[in-house]
Amino acid sequence: MQSQRPQVDVIIPVYRDLAVTRRCIESVLNTSADRRGEVVVVDDASPDDGLSGWCERLSASGRVTLLRNDRNQGFVASVNRAMRHCAGHDVVLLNSDTEVANDWLQRLADTAYAAPDIASVTPFSNNATICSYPYPEWPGGLPGALSLQALDNCFAQANAGAFVDIPTAVGFCMYIRRAALDQVGYFDEAAFGRGYGEENDFCRRALASGWRNVLCAGLFVYHQGSVSFGADKDALGDSAMAVIEQRYPDYLPQVRRFIAQDPLEPLRKAVDRVRAACGDLFPLALLATANSSEAEVLATLQDLRVRGRDE
Repeated sequence: MQSQRPQVDVIIPVYRDLAVTRRCIESVLNTSADRRGEVVVVDDASPDDGLSGWCERLSASGRVTLLRNDRNQGFVASVNRAMRHCAGHDVVLLNSDTEVANDWLQRLADTAYAAPDIASVTPFSNNATICSYPYPEWPGGLPGALSLQALDNCFAQANAGAFVDIPTAVGFCMYIRRAALDQVGYFDEAAFGRGYGEENDFCRRALASGWRNVLCAGLFVYHQGSVSFGADKDALGDSAMAVIEQRYPDYLPQVRRFIAQDPLEPLRKAVDRVRAACGDLFPLALLATANSSEAEVLATLQDLRVRGRDE
């Protein structure tokens, strides 16, 4: 489908919360730039003058390319505009409330080209539904006591080169190969408007065209969640899922089977072992104790957001 790797552009739509957005963009600019092309920031007519002004100054310094919508068009239209701007290049769609570390982009790109039919790649994260760690739908922030950089290194060590097919990418950090994008087409602006569901729809279309969507098991990206959509998150998600279920009646059953089979469990456990070996305190013994109630396990895992406990 495509033998020679193109340049990779990183697309970051922005709307609100200067501090969170700045953390995201600076993490991209301060990490390894191997194969990275443009960092394309899309200001979707932000109401935050401080955020817009900072992005303009960053663009004037030449560190990013800034696209600014004259009126608010929503996440999907903003991403499509940027993907068209990046013609001929692979792209990574990165939410403005994420943070990356180390050689994250190189590992994503290596996974994308680990097989000729991979369309999209998603990393592990603390907030990534089926791709969450330490378990699916984990409700907290960084688990344990390690920094993001150190935790990501644990993933790189535990699962170097490993990838697994998943029913859909998760849009907080989504690598898309240009060959797949050219064949499958851009996101559906009419159906998914402001956001939510557009990546699921793209992935279903990609699967129908013979492409695959995979998890990069050797990478962890932090995701805060719900910064741009705020209180509208649930309504947008419900509306998007109604469209997905109508178009793809087999989608939710496939996701449920994936969760029940949990092919990512051995990969998460491999990270647990590396974390324990490098000194991050994690209650592996508690999780393995048959008489521990679900409430006890969840309470202990939640506690790991601020501190760890000995096994």
